[in-house]
Amino acid sequence: MFGSRHLAWMLPVVLVLTACGFQLQPRVELPEAMQQTQLEIKDPYSEFARRLEIHLGQSGARVVGDAPGAAVLEVPENTVRREIQSIGDNARVREYQLRHTVSFRLLDAEGKELVPLQTLEQSRVYSFDNTDILAVERESEFLREDLADSLARMVVRRLGTFENRPASK
Repeated sequence: MFGSRHLAWMLPVVLVLTACGFQLQPRVELPEAMQQTQLEIKDPYSEFARRLEIHLGQSGARVVGDAPGAAVLEVPENTVRREIQSIGDNARVREYQLRHTVSFRLLDAEGKELVPLQTLEQSRVYSFDNTDILAVERESEFLREDLADSLARMVVRRLGTFENRPASK
């Protein structure tokens, strides 16, 4: 009895999702050269570096320390800035903007550039309430994590658009 009610409820939901064209995002197919990838980033313990390593692993790349024949993913820039967005009439900050910028490029095992240097940037605005500073700090921390995860996904998707092309002469 419970199973049939559960099924009757799920069937319309499934039909609506398929009718609107909803599809799960497929796994990113990374270039063959990235089966073993060395990640070169200034702060390997940053939230972005951890998220990037996770998403690379989920896409089939094995992140290695220093292995012969490994592709090198360089991340020369990984910066998070907090900027004042607006000031209230009492001369106190009302909103901040978090801006996360990442630059990356991919080199093969011989040092040949496979993906040229690219820069990605995302930002989020949040309100500042000086009566609830702990909540504001938690929101800021959550937004930093969200930006790092979002940018890591973007980097992996960009790397997935790379095709193994023969070098032009």
